[in-house]
Amino acid sequence: MPEQRSARWYEGNGRDAYIHRAWMRRGLPEHAFDGRPHIAIANTASDLTPCNLHLDEVAEAVKRGVWEAGGVPLNLPVVSLGETQVRPTAMLWRNMAAMATEEMLRANPIDGVVLLGGCDKTIPSLLMAAGSVDLPAVVVPGGPMLTGTFRGVPLGCGTSVWQLSEEVRAGTLSAREFQRSESSMIRSKGHCNTMGTASTMGLLAEALGTTLPGVAGTPAPDARLLEASHATGRLAVELVEQGRRPSTFLTRGSFLNAVVALAAIGGSTNAVVHLLAIAGRLGIELTLDDFDRIGSRVPLLVDLQPAGRFLMEDLYRAGGLLAVLQQVRDLLDPTALTVTGRPLVDYLEDAQIWDPEVIRVREQPLVAEAGIAVLYGNLAPSGAVIKPAAASPHLLQHRGRAVVFDSVEDFRARVDDPDLDVDADSVLVLRGCGPKGYPGMPEVSNMPLPRKLLEQGVRDMVRVCDGRMSGTAYGTVVLHVAPEAAAGGPLALVRTGDTVVLDVERRLLEVDVPADELAAREPAPAAVGAFSAPTRGWERLYVDHVQQADTGADLDFLVGSSGDRVGRESH
Repeated sequence: MPEQRSARWYEGNGRDAYIHRAWMRRGLPEHAFDGRPHIAIANTASDLTPCNLHLDEVAEAVKRGVWEAGGVPLNLPVVSLGETQVRPTAMLWRNMAAMATEEMLRANPIDGVVLLGGCDKTIPSLLMAAGSVDLPAVVVPGGPMLTGTFRGVPLGCGTSVWQLSEEVRAGTLSAREFQRSESSMIRSKGHCNTMGTASTMGLLAEALGTTLPGVAGTPAPDARLLEASHATGRLAVELVEQGRRPSTFLTRGSFLNAVVALAAIGGSTNAVVHLLAIAGRLGIELTLDDFDRIGSRVPLLVDLQPAGRFLMEDLYRAGGLLAVLQQVRDLLDPTALTVTGRPLVDYLEDAQIWDPEVIRVREQPLVAEAGIAVLYGNLAPSGAVIKPAAASPHLLQHRGRAVVFDSVEDFRARVDDPDLDVDADSVLVLRGCGPKGYPGMPEVSNMPLPRKLLEQGVRDMVRVCDGRMSGTAYGTVVLHVAPEAAAGGPLALVRTGDTVVLDVERRLLEVDVPADELAAREPAPAAVGAFSAPTRGWERLYVDHVQQADTGADLDFLVGSSGDRVGRESH
């Protein structure tokens, strides 16, 4: 076995090695320091991240696997972001979580790491960190919750919230009944059971090759998750012994495979900014256009909310991600390896569809060409995205009068005003919600529709925003408009009454205003006044250095890697 990185701390008879060993001798035996691999378990369990509550149990299963394989497991709590809990938005701290995890992995005497994530930002931040420190690393996705029901109907975590809350606003569901559904939706441990960001990123971690193949999508309460976690602990020791780091198996082909998977599963638009950021840490070329060029022609094969009917528990019993990828195998890079050292396509040989209603065969897709469409035009010079499978087909080509909101607060104050000059053909435009402007790019782009239109039976409208939307959400929503309004983007120049043109087939997003007139306009003072202007702390650092959505919204000085070397001793 080659000398371990941890030996730089523990080997020898000097004072510093004595200190490092002695302070760890609180249960670790003497032979823990004989050169065997020390494996950190980067654990995002937190009582304030409800979707990750069970990861301490998962960590115990990983530990047993590490010990069994001859390693030393070490729990390492890292920054945990609960999507539903933190304000103003978990996205504000994704980069901070990645930076903190990277630094702790580098600073500590460890040889490899098992990454435990579940809730939306946890897996992206862990993979960003792993890419930058480049220690042997493997992911265990925490898995989705079980299906809950209300009034005899399955509830999709997140998706049903958006649906039921609009019914309350429309007057077709009582507030009391809405509250009754609250305890029915969250039936078990685990993250959202729709194809939201958490489910998407767990599955894409497998498509990238960073998990034990077949584990992603295993429901959190399923005993097979603990079995896979044990096996992952064993694998982590093997990774160290064989020197299998992320940089040795993650390639551009790995990311293009993830783009294909994203389209085939009907995954969250949030995956775009996360995959771009992870690739940036590894120095792998991946662009916004790759998502359209590679993914937009891929058939949607998974009939899951919010684009379809079923939920993650159904996907798992129907055959899981490997059964989906088997249907699009010809679109995958056959050379892309997994963390096991074998190509991803090797694991598709025996994959079968057990329920063709949940996972469609290639010849009978839910949508023939799905994925993410990337739009350009004078409203989005650097691009914007839309998920056609979650949109209303009749709105994918649309011209409408803009109704502009200068901030989230402005939107909430006016959207239900009966005197608001809006109709079903209007285009709702919300600005000031990008990385710099909010700050942090919140999930507010799927704006609730005006109450008076809901009462008329309207259930979708074209909406345009420089923020994000929950992966559990749906609707004809144009997202991630770049540059954002706060970064000088033309979204700041749109006025109520302008005509907005959306043409997804032509990949076009424009405001129908002559170029010279648009160039002569000044940003709306109300919008500028609402942009974030932090004076200290992480928010100040973030606003000063965050990049735009089209490149992943990482901090400019965090792109790339620094490796695992630490030059100086601590004593």
